[in-house]
Amino acid sequence: MSKITVKDGTEIYYKDWGTGQPLVFHHGWPLSSDDWDGQMMFFLQHGYRVIAHDRRGHGRSSQVSEGHNMDTYAADVAALTEALDLRNAIHIGHSTGGGEAIHYAAKHGKGRVAKVALVSAVTPIMVQSATNPEGVPIAILDAIREGTAFNRSQYYEDFTIPFYGYNREGAKISQGVRDNWWRQGMMGSVKAHTEGIAAFSEFDFTESLKSVDIPVLVLHGEDDQIVPFPISGAKSIKLLKHGKLISYPGFPHGMPVTEAATINKDLLEFIKS
Repeated sequence: MSKITVKDGTEIYYKDWGTGQPLVFHHGWPLSSDDWDGQMMFFLQHGYRVIAHDRRGHGRSSQVSEGHNMDTYAADVAALTEALDLRNAIHIGHSTGGGEAIHYAAKHGKGRVAKVALVSAVTPIMVQSATNPEGVPIAILDAIREGTAFNRSQYYEDFTIPFYGYNREGAKISQGVRDNWWRQGMMGSVKAHTEGIAAFSEFDFTESLKSVDIPVLVLHGEDDQIVPFPISGAKSIKLLKHGKLISYPGFPHGMPVTEAATINKDLLEFIKS
């Protein structure tokens, strides 16, 4: 397996296929690079070099005790992009991976990143507070922590239903999609997943969004039950210097899987623009 070792000894697993302009995919919580299968095959066939890693504590990367925070996630990506000497790269992040992608671009990406795409991203900040009254109440996030830490197998099974909008009338439920989500989640570390909830929900990406001066595409489903559009995509676009927003009526959080044809088409158009 392809891995790099970062400064603290953590091994980061990655896939690197094809040639051409590099596209770097950042997966969501608590999944792995496998969640991008539908995109990596599509863009590989369109002549791009496709790269995806498993975040520390996720998938096939080391189940280390420390470093489950957004600054370290971004530093791990920087180590990977330096090891592979990626330049003129387009970074595409889903959910937590969207936050990771924009934070990496802001902190480490100068001279290496051409564009960023945020798909169902957690930006700018999820948790409810005095300055973010529309956010997700901490009690809901604490319930995710509790379910993850102490009832992970069943909690993850149940989580797939709202994730893919399978609780909506007329939804065509794919057991294979649900099983694949569960498989990816259970590959990772319970400690990394539990601590990573704060990383995706309590980290404020406002300054990262404001500081990047490259084109950024924001894609978000208007029926996202995990990261609601009004507190995320609708706010992120207002903070970007060179942002473009596409919102999709009825699309769920997991739309890169359930609506891959639409998402891939819009990503390709952005990449080529």
